[in-house]
Amino acid sequence: MSDLLSKRNLPDEKGRYQNITPASAGWKYVGFQAYQLEPNQTLTFKASSDEEICLVLVGGKATATLAGGSLGEIGDRSGPFEKKKPYSLYITAGDAAELTATTDVELAVCRAPGKGTFPSRLISPEQVGAEARGNGNNKRYVHNILPDNENADSLLVVEVYTDEGCTSSYPSHKHDRDAPPEETHLEETYYHRLNPSQGFCIQRVYTDERDLDECMAVYDGDVVMVPRGYHPVATIAGYDSYYLNVMAGPVRKWLFTWEEDHAWVNSPEYANKHNNQK
Repeated sequence: MSDLLSKRNLPDEKGRYQNITPASAGWKYVGFQAYQLEPNQTLTFKASSDEEICLVLVGGKATATLAGGSLGEIGDRSGPFEKKKPYSLYITAGDAAELTATTDVELAVCRAPGKGTFPSRLISPEQVGAEARGNGNNKRYVHNILPDNENADSLLVVEVYTDEGCTSSYPSHKHDRDAPPEETHLEETYYHRLNPSQGFCIQRVYTDERDLDECMAVYDGDVVMVPRGYHPVATIAGYDSYYLNVMAGPVRKWLFTWEEDHAWVNSPEYANKHNNQK
């Protein structure tokens, strides 16, 4: 099995079934955990003095406190495939949040270095941008939870929906060079969900030199780590895909380079061809 693939584990005593740390991933910036909480279960998340955290309610409802203030009950979807925009909490360095599940809760915990520059806040669905990208069999729908035009020190967080039989994170692109304004170095995790849940998708991570070239069958609840290189996703007939991306690096800007061989898929000719087939 690839070292870049973290299989979904049995939940521990706190309900955690994914736990990616910079040490376990062999990189510097991104941490990711996933939890399944039962009703009335309470968890507290405290950001250390040099990190920031974004909690994403992937599914379910919970009462929340943030930096000592009550937010009441948050959450508006039972799971990601309702395709409603999520509720999230941004926790700045040194602050804490507490969640008590009022239903079953699927929770993503996104971590990266932080300096405490920006205050903790609730990110409500109304504050989440949405956009459709791509054409034909290369199309997806995006919720921008914490994009690079919103306040954070390091974290970039986005969720992506891809229908059965389509590609995503494609044409192949990479962000592994610290060379702005052309490209930024961003580590990235992909937390995958499939609908129906017995399905799988395919993700490839590879470089121009092919010194890294891994192709993985990814199942519901698995995480793929992208330390460098291109990283497209392909769905399988019968199964829709959701993934939550966490990115961070030395510069908080999403600047990437297309793989030259496949960049033509972005062309107006490709888009017109598929639009005319409707």
